[in-house]
Amino acid sequence: MINIRKAAIIGCGFVGASSAFSLVHKGLFSELVLIDANHAKAEGEAMDLSHGRPFTSPMKIYAGSYDDISDCSLIIITAGANQKPGETRLDLVHKNVAIFKSIIPEITKRNFEGILLIVANPVDILTYAALKISGYPKERVLGSGTVLDSARFRYLLSEHLNVDSRSVHAYIIGEHGDSELAVWSSANVSGIGINDFCELRGHYEHDEAMDRIYRTVRDSAYEIIERKGTTYYGVAMAVSRIAESIIRNEHSVLPVSSLMEGEYGLTDLCISVPTIVSAKGAEQVLEIPLSQEEKEKLQKSAAELKKVLDSAI
Repeated sequence: MINIRKAAIIGCGFVGASSAFSLVHKGLFSELVLIDANHAKAEGEAMDLSHGRPFTSPMKIYAGSYDDISDCSLIIITAGANQKPGETRLDLVHKNVAIFKSIIPEITKRNFEGILLIVANPVDILTYAALKISGYPKERVLGSGTVLDSARFRYLLSEHLNVDSRSVHAYIIGEHGDSELAVWSSANVSGIGINDFCELRGHYEHDEAMDRIYRTVRDSAYEIIERKGTTYYGVAMAVSRIAESIIRNEHSVLPVSSLMEGEYGLTDLCISVPTIVSAKGAEQVLEIPLSQEEKEKLQKSAAELKKVLDSAI
């Protein structure tokens, strides 16, 4: 039996602990299990989070083991080697695929029936690895994908236009990494096309602004890593947003990473595109309109991921 209000986080590093903190504030769960190779670290995080319970919703938070996960509705995997300065997300692939080959079988042998949310990088590769190792239906395995990248995109557009970021509708799709692309053709502010809205706000140098904003989005993680060593707050909030859509069965459209089966002409890889996210997980991939240039960039991004998959999986 699945307990819809029970979740587990595997990996209690910066991303895992920050995700736990964000989930506690969301109040989505009544039980949260923290699992880490360093059990004492998981215990410390559970203690620290539990001390804030008087300020939030009631929740049992504890350090556990794989034996505690069988009835979870959601397992969030953040475990893996961290991205170091000068290292791309794809450089991490071999180290983290090996880690997943030890984690995923521990989950499957407990008859887990919920959703797997992959957050560790390179997220598209590891989502595919988790899917293949687990043998779960494709809807039940998804990655955090470009949900954070799209949030960065919306934030930067909102700053450029001096408008509420919640009114900005725009996606980053493709690999969560260097080959990702901005979908400018459908970007809008409350239904007004992005170029038209820019001109309403006095901005006319569209090509220069588009290039600058895209590059800032793409390189954001590197800039943060250079300054503070790693990123975790933004992705933690992205994780809790995805969890919210799953647990509340919202059917929200989020650019998560999931298996392609012919959508956009892509097959047998996980990549991020707008997807209906519900209690089923990655319920339905949406094929949004793309310009010819965007279609070509998405194909190139997929080709980059395929090259890594062929060597790593």
